[in-house]
Amino acid sequence: MPKGLHKPTDLRAYRRQTERRLVIAIVFMLILVGSIVIGLVYGWPAVFTGLLCLLPGAGVFLLLWIVLTVIERLGRDL
Repeated sequence: MPKGLHKPTDLRAYRRQTERRLVIAIVFMLILVGSIVIGLVYGWPAVFTGLLCLLPGAGVFLLLWIVLTVIERLGRDL
């Protein structure tokens, strides 16, 4: 195959996949790293109390991402 010819790239699918991976990474880092930092600074029993704040924070982030994704799809379909 000549050097200049490549398969077409679906940049929209790539962007959606990248966004999804970033959201998963952010939520994972928020909960896991946040819990570890709280455990190291305040002691491991405080992790449970910290999770009471970290989990709703991650939930709000996920909810906002879902709402914006739905709005984007609705706008694209119109």
